[in-house]
Amino acid sequence: MSGSLARLVFPALRWRRQSFDHEQAKIDAALAAGVGGFIIFGGTRAIVTALTDELRRRAGRPLLIGADVERGVAQQVGGLTELPPPAALGYIDDLEATRTCGVITGFEARSVGINWAFAPVCDLDLEPRNPIVQTRSFGADPTRVGEHAAAWIRGLQEHGVLGCAKHYPGHGRTTRDSHETLPRVLTPAAELQRVDVTPFEHALRAGVGSVMSAFVAFPAWDPSGRAASFSPEILGYLRGTLNFTGLVVTDALIMAGASAAQPVPSATVSAVAAGCDALLYPEEFRGVVEALDRAVGSEIPTSRADEALARYEQAAALWDSSADQGLPDLAAHGAFADGVADRAVHVLRGEPPALRAPLAVSIVDDDVGGPYTVGPRDVFTQTLREAGVPVEQRATRNVQRIVLVYAEPRSWKGRADLGARSVAALRRLAPASQLVVLFGHPRLARQIPGSAPVVCCWHGQPLMQRAAARHVIRWRG
Repeated sequence: MSGSLARLVFPALRWRRQSFDHEQAKIDAALAAGVGGFIIFGGTRAIVTALTDELRRRAGRPLLIGADVERGVAQQVGGLTELPPPAALGYIDDLEATRTCGVITGFEARSVGINWAFAPVCDLDLEPRNPIVQTRSFGADPTRVGEHAAAWIRGLQEHGVLGCAKHYPGHGRTTRDSHETLPRVLTPAAELQRVDVTPFEHALRAGVGSVMSAFVAFPAWDPSGRAASFSPEILGYLRGTLNFTGLVVTDALIMAGASAAQPVPSATVSAVAAGCDALLYPEEFRGVVEALDRAVGSEIPTSRADEALARYEQAAALWDSSADQGLPDLAAHGAFADGVADRAVHVLRGEPPALRAPLAVSIVDDDVGGPYTVGPRDVFTQTLREAGVPVEQRATRNVQRIVLVYAEPRSWKGRADLGARSVAALRRLAPASQLVVLFGHPRLARQIPGSAPVVCCWHGQPLMQRAAARHVIRWRG
């Protein structure tokens, strides 16, 4: 074998208290162990650029440095461009706009030293009770989702960043979140291959360089009940039938779906043996590396270990060597994003309201709680005030009320619908309101009582709050 399987391991580095300083011991140990790269969560442009430069300088070899950037690099790195969620792009259904989102993501990721995007989501929005896909999907039609994924991948990879089609063979039918359990999908294998796998086939034809497997079990396809990441049958279909030759990667190993059947070090051995080439976000990477190296020649055949290492080395050499493209034109990128966001906003129920000043804004936040803090919720009101629209503290007889509903798919949230507390607040607020703005999936409009117009704005990110506010300003005439 040509080296330690540490090259297949990718620890996560998280921004906390305005720095990555607390991660220094992890960085030292990971580089000493010989990991293949890192995953970045958070930071600013300057600090992420400095961090990725330091990691490469100290490693003295190519690294893959990845990030979750389904909605643009600003999803992780402050100061870069936010882009609408995939569902908004699917609604607009403009493949050139989707491709441009990939271009912007690639250009901006490279500018801060990130060369691996954990996107696009190729899952289908098939199951209304799905707590984790929803607006992260381009839609429900397999062919159209595949075309959008392919357009995004081409734009991304032509600008120097490795794409990752996820979560093979599809997370769209689950009713549970694989962050908190191992979901089971009972759909027959033939239907999964005909429907759910179709967007991944489009991604492969577009040349996507990596595919992320799901921590989801498909017992009608693999009767052992193993998650796809541990299934030689399901990964074998990707390799043998679909002829994929790039990197097969796991989802984050901190997820409960990864450790449902065995501890993480053993799980990573099973993943590599089944056909995975990269292991994302193990909490205790030292134990993982030790378990992998011990398993070579027994649970992991030497030929499989060599194949995985060769795939990693090839990807790292290819994607860590592209020429610097210079600084992104953030003003142009931002203007494009605003234009796409404006096109995605639409009235779901009723007619656009005739609003008059002053206005009062009430917030129903379905996303509070859980392990991660929510984003800013004051951008909508700030945008109104900056445009000269008076916003009062509360609605009175002469003040019209707008209700903002924030309801995103979030890890460990565990449900797709609005919670009881949110529904109770809406019963109190919505019937007397002039407008309800839904920062979530359009399906959730069914839970909003009363007859006030409902506007779909897809996601609570600042980009979509500003777009919603611009529409309200227009409706004031």
